[in-house]
Amino acid sequence: MNILVTGANGQLGTEMRNVSSGGDDRYIFTDVSSPKGVDTVYLDITNIDAIRLIAESEKVDVIVNCAAYTNVDKAEDDYATADLLNHVAAGNLAKVAAERGAALIHISTDYVFQGDRSIPCREDWPTEPLGVYGVTKLQGEKAVLASGCKYLIFRTAWLYSPYGKNFVKTMRSLTAEKDSLSVVFDQVGTPTYAKDLATLIFKVIQERMLDKTGIYHFSDEGVCSWYDFACAIRDLSGNFCDIRPCHSDEFPSKTRRPHFSVLDKTLVKKTFGITIPHWYSSLKDCISRL
Repeated sequence: MNILVTGANGQLGTEMRNVSSGGDDRYIFTDVSSPKGVDTVYLDITNIDAIRLIAESEKVDVIVNCAAYTNVDKAEDDYATADLLNHVAAGNLAKVAAERGAALIHISTDYVFQGDRSIPCREDWPTEPLGVYGVTKLQGEKAVLASGCKYLIFRTAWLYSPYGKNFVKTMRSLTAEKDSLSVVFDQVGTPTYAKDLATLIFKVIQERMLDKTGIYHFSDEGVCSWYDFACAIRDLSGNFCDIRPCHSDEFPSKTRRPHFSVLDKTLVKKTFGITIPHWYSSLKDCISRL
């Protein structure tokens, strides 16, 4: 099969490049930018004709959409761009997939929920985003469903990797440079190693499980606060910064964030027959790669 990957130079896209290198299928990695030395085909997913052209010329069977506007705070002041990338572009990819009879694997987020309960979020819960990022990602989900294409949507949370900008790399740097810092303890969720999510996507494609249409939740196992996560990053990095727990309202933000954002992964584990690593063991692997 021919697999088109969008956002190939981001965290998840780069891990898809890594895990798929030993596969039997042909992967075409695309992005709007290409770092020096990286083999990536230019593709603007906001242009549906450009998507149609490459899908036809490369005889695409599966589209994996790793592209997104993920700057949660900036999205509050830039609704148009966030909507274009998270909603319109997702709809474009879904329409082309439907036209070709191809499957679309689309990545969404825990931010489609309000995060005001104290039990893990299930796929069938009502969605109620708190901000622009969550709203536009939810609209992207709806556009995929409305297209009539064969789809699998994976909602994930707290994504990190050795690549790009993320919480792990920021905390690793800050705890090496500073004597002390404060991190919120009243926002709880589960970190997700991009390599683990990429491994699932690769398995779904490699084992031809693309007919299992639906929305699924995927993060690593376990639960922690951002404070707990930061302490683990510090310790595994061998740093000695004093990290102090603080409340969210001590860091005023225009973006409301879910306070309890743990995803229930029962369905994805049962459907695809997977065992998901605990977040701490995956963090150790990531730190070792850094």
